[in-house]
Amino acid sequence: MIRDNDFIREKSIPGPTKEEIRCLVVCKSAVSKEDLVVDIGCGTGGLTVEFAKRAKIVYAIDKNIDALRLTEKNLNKYGLSEKVNLINKNALKALREIENIDILMIGGSGGDLSPIIEKGYKKLKKEGRIIITSILLETPSEAIRTLQKLDMTIDVANISISKGKITDRGTMMFANNPITIITAKK
Repeated sequence: MIRDNDFIREKSIPGPTKEEIRCLVVCKSAVSKEDLVVDIGCGTGGLTVEFAKRAKIVYAIDKNIDALRLTEKNLNKYGLSEKVNLINKNALKALREIENIDILMIGGSGGDLSPIIEKGYKKLKKEGRIIITSILLETPSEAIRTLQKLDMTIDVANISISKGKITDRGTMMFANNPITIITAKK
């Protein structure tokens, strides 16, 4: 797993997804070298890079062209550009062009979460997985309702990570934003 500080960053683009969260997402996704992964809302490219190291092909989608450029820089840094198709569109339009998805990763939906899940589900292979990461309280509820309507097997985990900073007197812990990870299997 690549360390957070090893990613190229820009202040205007959030990310990367924190290392510990990337570890859990990759683990929960059960990604394999045969998988086609779609990463919606790729941002800095933290998860795109990690999936590209393990999957057959990744489609990284973001409507923010600056985010895609930053993802491309991080892919180039790790020699993974050939395994990733960058798509500068909104997710619903981009999903029209992609078939036979093994893993649908949703890190940002622009307010279109339910339609993205529904459209992605139709493109998902049997035994395919959907993973949704959320920093907002409302997102997991919406995701779970939508996934239940699709009769998917759902797992929900709320993760709180604190990182230590060494001081003269000891180690001070600083909490990161809690993240909810929703995984579902077709």
